[in-house]
Amino acid sequence: MNATQMLQSIRKLNASLYGKDFLLTWDKSLPELKLILQTAELMKHLYEQNISLRVFDTGLAISNFRDNSTRTRFSFASASNLLGLAVQDLDEGKSQIAHGETVRETANMISFLTQIIGIRDDMYLGAGHTYMLEVAEALEDGFNQGVLAQRPGIVNLQCDIDHPTQSMADLCWLKEHFGSLDALRGKKIAMTWAYSPSYGKPLSVPQGIIGLMTRFGMDVTLAHPPGYDLIPDVVDLAGRQARETGGSFRQVTSMEEAFEGADIVYPKSWAPYQVMQKRTDLLRAKDQDGLKELEKQCLAHNAEYKNWECDEAKMKRTKGGEALYMHCLPADITDVSCKAGEVSASVFEKYRIPTYKEAGYKPFVIAAMMLTNRMEDVTGTLGELMGYPMERVLDVSALPPVSGAKKAKKPAKKAKKPAAKKTAKKAPAKKAVKKAAVKKAPKKAAARKPAKKKARKAKR
Repeated sequence: MNATQMLQSIRKLNASLYGKDFLLTWDKSLPELKLILQTAELMKHLYEQNISLRVFDTGLAISNFRDNSTRTRFSFASASNLLGLAVQDLDEGKSQIAHGETVRETANMISFLTQIIGIRDDMYLGAGHTYMLEVAEALEDGFNQGVLAQRPGIVNLQCDIDHPTQSMADLCWLKEHFGSLDALRGKKIAMTWAYSPSYGKPLSVPQGIIGLMTRFGMDVTLAHPPGYDLIPDVVDLAGRQARETGGSFRQVTSMEEAFEGADIVYPKSWAPYQVMQKRTDLLRAKDQDGLKELEKQCLAHNAEYKNWECDEAKMKRTKGGEALYMHCLPADITDVSCKAGEVSASVFEKYRIPTYKEAGYKPFVIAAMMLTNRMEDVTGTLGELMGYPMERVLDVSALPPVSGAKKAKKPAKKAKKPAAKKTAKKAPAKKAVKKAAVKKAPKKAAARKPAKKKARKAKR
């Protein structure tokens, strides 16, 4: 599809996310999810064709990362810049939060000229999503009380329950790889635990995958060793969604079984649900000795399952031995980033570029979440950008001509004829101005003419 067709497809969705925070994928309808997907795809297409997507003249995008991040942090910054927003990172250690400032007060104080707030809070099980809801409530109150001229939108950059920007980027990549969303129906995706020499990794990635992919009729298999359970409510949700969409959802305790006949594999380490609960209690109590002991126990437990590695032998069990390998990155690569890890070096290297392409969708997914939150008429906004592209300072000599954008310019060409008529009408006006000027200064004009005659006579 070209850009014009993409825009028409978005218009047909008849969906709106205007003024709606994006916190959990399963809180959104299918048309709303498709709105994000298709908007992200169109924005990526326009960007690659050197069409500016800056829709904001001013405004802030606040990033609040309460945990370390590389891909999501820079994706948020890239998305903000893409739309014309300035990024300001909220460093809680350097703010008055360190001195006891409340969530309600902080939320309002950072939001006077803010369009979007991106939050990552995945450290504390049962707290991250709750914190985002508290910020949302504070913003709503500030807006209703007249403190804020506008209510900023919130984008979940990862919480303890879901990682929507990651799972939506994954879905974009799957759609591109297999050709369409319909083509995903019946495809088997194996979301499996994998060994890692670290502990305490959030549950939100595997929960995000099973919570989203079951919405599109896929055969979703969740695999993990005994005791490495996810949040029960999310697992139950995945089962219900699979039944509603004609797909399937099952749990197994064997990585080999999960890989059997799979079209897609997603081997990713996570901490057991029960461990994350204990870890949260220890973190809140600031019990460093307790945290060290818990880590020691968990690493020993992990070491019992070093065979849960995505290697060549397991990949041969997949459909045709060529299943698509996926990962949110960074992956624990055996003999590269660690002695033993989630994936063998040979498998990762084979799929390294595809995983990079997978990650490349995240800035556009975040940008789509921002745009749909702030712009009531998304298609109108995008259509205007396509019709009147702004030049950017880039070396684009190697880029192909803009497809879709050229078609969008056709109405502008038709408008040139009336513009020419206006110019023709203005032409007499210019003459009138000149005559008027002559009339206003007759003495000066008369003085010039005799001077010329005298000069001629002198030459003779």
